[in-house]
Amino acid sequence: MVIAQKTRMSEKFGQNPFVDFPSEHLPPGTESTLPEGKAAQTTPRKNRGRVDILRQKAGRGGKTVTVIKGFVGIGLPEKEQLARAMQKACGAGGTVKDGQIEIQGDKREQVARILLEAGFRPVFAGG
Repeated sequence: MVIAQKTRMSEKFGQNPFVDFPSEHLPPGTESTLPEGKAAQTTPRKNRGRVDILRQKAGRGGKTVTVIKGFVGIGLPEKEQLARAMQKACGAGGTVKDGQIEIQGDKREQVARILLEAGFRPVFAGG
């Protein structure tokens, strides 16, 4: 009965070279054993667009600042939430000013990692 079912499945999708192998000793598939919420977490997040990461010194008294700009489609509350996460990860101060996030110090790599996790495509721009 089981072989007949497998044969019908292989006919439906084309030739299956594994139809004659017994599957009793194989572990169950991973998709069927995951809870509903877990499957949604493993899927990659949608690409939320390009974001430029700049390092600036000019007009800041010689201090280096990492500036993240080019956000499209997100509001001020989400930018503030991202800025807090960046400040915590970098161990530095920062702010949201004129639609861009500013983090004190040259923290481009740490900021890029956080932006990747949030679904953005970070690009190092400028010097």
